[in-house]
Amino acid sequence: MLTVPTWINGCAIDSSNNQFSSLDRGLLYGDGVFETIAVIKGKPQLLSHHFKRLEKACDRLSISVQLSLLKDELGLFMSTCCQDQKPDKAILKLIVTRGCGGRGYNPSTATEPVRILQWHDFPDYHKTFSLQGVSVIFCKTPLAKNPVLAGIKHLNRLEQVLARGEWNNSAIQEGLMFDTDGHLVEGTMSNVFLVRQGVLLTPELNQCGIEGVMREHIIALAKKLGIACSSATISRAILEKADEVFLTNCVIGIWPVRKINQMTYPLGPVTRLLQKNNEF
Repeated sequence: MLTVPTWINGCAIDSSNNQFSSLDRGLLYGDGVFETIAVIKGKPQLLSHHFKRLEKACDRLSISVQLSLLKDELGLFMSTCCQDQKPDKAILKLIVTRGCGGRGYNPSTATEPVRILQWHDFPDYHKTFSLQGVSVIFCKTPLAKNPVLAGIKHLNRLEQVLARGEWNNSAIQEGLMFDTDGHLVEGTMSNVFLVRQGVLLTPELNQCGIEGVMREHIIALAKKLGIACSSATISRAILEKADEVFLTNCVIGIWPVRKINQMTYPLGPVTRLLQKNNEF
């Protein structure tokens, strides 16, 4: 039975009214994109940034979605869910697929894009993750290089699924992923930052990985605070010599990393300064 409030193309669905086709290319081929948006006290956070990334991703994949229509639907969906659920925090998931098509990869067979909105409970992350830091591991599953898909949040997440399946230990909160050349890219659900001699570094994402909305927000915040910041090619050796390490996404905000495998890291002043000034 469907328990997640869901709209497809502006219409509410339930277990007796499921309008999603088994021929949708998002289901068959991962042919689509998505955004995961934190909702705090009824307000979607960094919404304009999410739509900017969504538009970029749809352009990259040549999916012609009507963003103005999607925004209108999102407003109505938000109003309905906030009235029904009355949450302090929630997760809004926005999915766009290329639509239905015949068998085979040819995208020209697709019909109109499909717009999906979902409302989820906010994850019950422990407060100590932000205050005291988290423990992470190195994942064995590599990220394949593909500059055409680099940066965008497309629906094909099999690499992350495999990587997340590498641990089943509640003491581990995240896993770090590297590309096929051994360069640090991201976490399974997060972007990665490290501090070396006062300089904030984050991996280059021109070959693979997701350009997170919170990642871009933190880069802008660092510059505003006068913290030197740049993207770089980061090896495991460089990561191991970092003074501070932290993770970001739009749901967790900033999580300091206190341990990677057997290596420990302090909860340093740059991470704390960014946490203090981060509004989300």
